[in-house]
Amino acid sequence: MLFTTLGLMFILLSAVCFLFILIHAFRRSVGTGVIVLCIPFYNLYYGFMQFEHRYKNLIIPGWLGGFGLGAVLLTLGASVPPAFRIPAF
Repeated sequence: MLFTTLGLMFILLSAVCFLFILIHAFRRSVGTGVIVLCIPFYNLYYGFMQFEHRYKNLIIPGWLGGFGLGAVLLTLGASVPPAFRIPAF
């Protein structure tokens, strides 16, 4: 339960940080915003190369690190189905 809650909090942090990047892309142009939203590797390129913000050095790690930590914690917090549990001897 704890891992799942922490994982969801990190995923939420990642979404909020990505929202800053997405707003910046849509302000640049609608086409750029749609490309950042729809093409996974372009949003990495845009985030590192074209995104300009005063707190870029906090937003990028919050986005990528929050997603990574959230995915790991959600995986650790997932319950194992009974068919895959190792029986205790």
